[in-house]
Amino acid sequence: MGETQLPVSPHVLIFPFPAQGHVNSMLKLAELLCLSGFKITYLVPKNIHQRLLLHTNIESRFSQYQGFCLQSLPDGIYEGSVSTGDDVVKLCDSLNSVAVPFLRELLTPKSDWNNTKSPITTIIADGIFSVVIDFAQEIGVPILYFRTISACAFWAYFSIHELIEAGEIPFSGNDMDLAIKKVKGMEAYLRGRDLPSFCRATDIGNPILKILSKETRETARANGLIMNTFDDLEGPILSQIQIHCPNIYTIGPLHAHLKSRLAAANSNSAPNTSSNSLWAEDRNCIQWLDQQPSKSVLYVSFGSHAVVTKEQLMEFWQGLVNSGVKFLWVIRPDSIVDQNDEEGKSKSIQEELEAATKERGYMVGWAPQEQVLAHPAVGGFWTHSGWNSTLESIMEGVPMICWPYFADQQTNSRFVGEVWKIGLDMKDTCDKVIVEKMIRELMVIKKDEFLKTANEIAKLGRKSIEQDGSSYCNLDRLIQDIRLMSNPEQ
Repeated sequence: MGETQLPVSPHVLIFPFPAQGHVNSMLKLAELLCLSGFKITYLVPKNIHQRLLLHTNIESRFSQYQGFCLQSLPDGIYEGSVSTGDDVVKLCDSLNSVAVPFLRELLTPKSDWNNTKSPITTIIADGIFSVVIDFAQEIGVPILYFRTISACAFWAYFSIHELIEAGEIPFSGNDMDLAIKKVKGMEAYLRGRDLPSFCRATDIGNPILKILSKETRETARANGLIMNTFDDLEGPILSQIQIHCPNIYTIGPLHAHLKSRLAAANSNSAPNTSSNSLWAEDRNCIQWLDQQPSKSVLYVSFGSHAVVTKEQLMEFWQGLVNSGVKFLWVIRPDSIVDQNDEEGKSKSIQEELEAATKERGYMVGWAPQEQVLAHPAVGGFWTHSGWNSTLESIMEGVPMICWPYFADQQTNSRFVGEVWKIGLDMKDTCDKVIVEKMIRELMVIKKDEFLKTANEIAKLGRKSIEQDGSSYCNLDRLIQDIRLMSNPEQ
């Protein structure tokens, strides 16, 4: 009789798009898979690698998992700002020219890397790297896609081809409020201004529009699609996606799911405080929040990529001050686009604002966002509507004012305001009068109404990650499927 072959331990290569939101959520997935005993190689450019080591506890946190490797890509990856479509194109081009050959070498059975590591058995790639599918299929390695955006934004991207064919994009004239009818399931509430920002291109040959349309359609070629959402939040849209991508793993909200599973795995120890931030977090703001009344503070943060002009900043500030509401405001050092026009201008603006808001406001360069949103003093979130931020706010039952900057954020903000009814959509405006009005509506006039609806959706989110909840079961199914992919002949 032949010898029984022992099961191969899964070794998963995770390849995120190198931007804060993507790196954050895919690292959370990496840790969830580590909890199941998987070996993980997490692939990032050198600048991201360095910032994770500098600003997070990734080394100590992952040291408990044997087989986790934070692997750097070779030099040559674009390291500039990623705040415009042109920036995203530069980054994608550099990844294709540098990362793809490196990946091909990495996955070659006789490579130097494979001589010291166990073979990669599955790839989880960010969902805009279809070139990875090509050579993964060549060498017979299963590949799963992870789209770190919402299902509603993914579906809008998926529908770009139909939008172009129907003449709904590019937009004719300046009427951004015309109804969009070619994104199935969203006909009742989607307007031109609610499509992802890249759909505002005036030319259908625009490079970023072509990339996102093509890459999103390629998702159907992967062995499965992982999404950071939960069924009770985006069920109708997920049903539309499933027509084209039948094997979907909805395992979110990942940040809450990870906390829950870590707590279950370490029931006798204190919960870990972890961060995947690429910026240094100012935790002094928590002490300030400790001194504020319950649900009295508006947390303001526009994420890791949004930039504003000095004029926009002053409109925001005046609206905040005039509202009479307490606020915690995150202003990244690189977030004011004209800050270097004159020597010392950025410092002057920051000092002026801080001096003028000491009685009612607190300003930081970056904040521990999950901890801030969970604080009992926070009653609202003025956000750029990035998907991680949106989910973090949803899970804490914190209503939102949405000022989307780019990409998927325009679609997320429409769902927050019009579909889920847990906030107000302030896209495409920057006026102190409107800012003041919306803050007062969220935090004073309709405060109880918004809190009630937000808490109802938060309960659904918490239920999804409990044992037998939809996201809990889908994560277990994902883990089991990766084991099967690693041992196809077992």
